[in-house]
Amino acid sequence: MTDMGDGAARPEAVRTYGLVKRFGAQMAVAGVDLAVPKGSFAGLVGPNGAGKTTTLSMITGLLRPDAGVATVGGVDVWRDPVKVKSRVGVLPEGLRLFERLSGRELLIYNGRLRGLPRDEVARRAEELLTVMDLAGSADKLVVDYSTGMRKKIGLAAALLHNPEVLFLDEPFEGVDPVSANTLIEVLRRYTASGSTVVFSSHVMELVDRLCDWVSVMSGGHIVAQGPTPQVRGGLTLNEAFLRLVGAREDTGGEGLSWLGSSPV
Repeated sequence: MTDMGDGAARPEAVRTYGLVKRFGAQMAVAGVDLAVPKGSFAGLVGPNGAGKTTTLSMITGLLRPDAGVATVGGVDVWRDPVKVKSRVGVLPEGLRLFERLSGRELLIYNGRLRGLPRDEVARRAEELLTVMDLAGSADKLVVDYSTGMRKKIGLAAALLHNPEVLFLDEPFEGVDPVSANTLIEVLRRYTASGSTVVFSSHVMELVDRLCDWVSVMSGGHIVAQGPTPQVRGGLTLNEAFLRLVGAREDTGGEGLSWLGSSPV
């Protein structure tokens, strides 16, 4: 159980213990203990190279850890990967899709891979295409989709089997405001039903606005996590983040004295 900071406690949707991953001599994740309460809209934030994507990849069964344990809904990811993968949806960074399929065909293909009945797949696909504002492009090839459309069809594919936990890696990167608003509304409806969203982002204002739980990574470790107001500690999330990750103080304009000066 995880304390939500208001006296309430929730079961954990995601939990890791001592998660470690090395790439040669580089330590990418150095003992991560991540906790995400069930039903939360959880943000995972950190500077570039902090280990966010590597951590999410290990939790979702895409990358085997060198040490440690990751569980989803109490099930060990690497002892029972089939069971875990049936419970999660994933929208990875650098999403790769079957581009020679139409949006509708992509959803039907994903649903059939998940073992859903054909009629149920078709019904869910049509509903998702409508909610994602993709009904008019349902028969258009994915290769011709814009970045925002790709993110929406990718999210639709991740939601098709109604997962318990949804993992999103930079889901709003390169997405226009209209598409971003559609994604946000769908995700809010999803968490309101009791399901869990875990997403990484560099946009602190967005995490602050959307998330009731936040985990901050730096140097391959979790340096703070908890209810968003608790992690903020009376600051903006961006200010708290900069303190937690040890961002260097303002140099007062030292160096770069030539920058912006008029040519002699």
